[in-house]
Amino acid sequence: MTTPTYQYYNQLFKNEQLPLCYCNLDLLNENIQAIAKRAEGKNKTIRVATKSVRSTFVLQHILKSNPIYKGLMCYSGNEALWLIEKGFDDLLLGYPIVNKEEIRKICQQTKAGKKIILMVDSEEHLLLINSIAKEENIVQPLCIDIDMSTDFPGIHFGVLRSPITTVQKGKELIDCFNKYDNISLSALMGYEAQIAGLGEKNPANGLKNLVIPFLKKKSIVDYTKRRQELVEYIKQKKHPITIVNAGGTGSIESSKLENWVTEITVGSGFYSPALFDYYNQFKHQPAVGFALQIVRKPKPDFYTCLGGGYIASGTIGIDKQPTPYLPIGVKLTENEGTGEVQTPFEYKGNEPLNIGDTILFRHAKAGEINERFKEMYLISDGKIIDKIKTYRGEDQCFCDSIALKTNLHVVFQYAIFVQF
Repeated sequence: MTTPTYQYYNQLFKNEQLPLCYCNLDLLNENIQAIAKRAEGKNKTIRVATKSVRSTFVLQHILKSNPIYKGLMCYSGNEALWLIEKGFDDLLLGYPIVNKEEIRKICQQTKAGKKIILMVDSEEHLLLINSIAKEENIVQPLCIDIDMSTDFPGIHFGVLRSPITTVQKGKELIDCFNKYDNISLSALMGYEAQIAGLGEKNPANGLKNLVIPFLKKKSIVDYTKRRQELVEYIKQKKHPITIVNAGGTGSIESSKLENWVTEITVGSGFYSPALFDYYNQFKHQPAVGFALQIVRKPKPDFYTCLGGGYIASGTIGIDKQPTPYLPIGVKLTENEGTGEVQTPFEYKGNEPLNIGDTILFRHAKAGEINERFKEMYLISDGKIIDKIKTYRGEDQCFCDSIALKTNLHVVFQYAIFVQF
């Protein structure tokens, strides 16, 4: 479909209570289809990352849309337990948890027949979970999280995530499973954050963009071999592994080429926030955004909206503030940016603006915007067709504003090194 115009949104929202968050169902559906197409052809399924969605309505909508979408990756134990209550199943935790009560409740759900896999990356995790699983008289399935970062001279290219940084460390943890009777090694995950979550043309990165494609290419070769060797070792040791999870929105093309990978996790691409405009390989539609209302005009060509200070998590930078979307020609002021109670801007566009009109913004990240609103206005074919609840709207708040951060200031130092 043609991307909606400013007047499309302005007419829809002019009589609504602002600020508001919206989801364009037509664009969301287009993204769902495009992501499925990007992953097709290699017999992979797609696991949906809940932290990038944070709406049970949207999660259900994605899972029902295409058989390629199968299962959820959760970001908290309590979130997973709540989603089970909401009727979801086939859950993989993306991060380790050590809260004993959460682990116990998850083991009880496993005993009740639910498929929920806990994440681990150390023997301490194995020991803790095994002891609780033994008390509950079940065998709890686990997933090992292996590190996908690549170390170049003077650079750690990736995120500080799992301590399983080498094949040998992975083998040692795999062998630890033989000590415990109430856990099973059922899955392996490696999140290549430096590929999946790092664009090549982010204007906030300046010269760093020149070296990122080179580092990505080298890193893919490095971690692909590491993941393959560990999968082969797990199978050699006869562990009941059924899942090899990889990737993210930005790494579908490379992740699906690994024959041993069974599924790819995708989240942010469904909403396609502002940071996802900076990739070379793909372009998805801006399906989710928020609307502010012009409440005053301090001087010619300058307007002020109420609210708008929805800054994204991660390293501090101008790319983490919301991006003006529509109308074209809105420019934030350097002194104020987007503010908690007011957002001033200079306007040099062609649309006539008046007090009471709507200004559209896109959040830098995906699901985080839903921590700010209790509902999203669901729009389709020029109409508001529903108001769907976010996690906040269902009185839920889990690990707020989780972010995976790549050490880009070090990458910049490497860019200078390779140029000379």
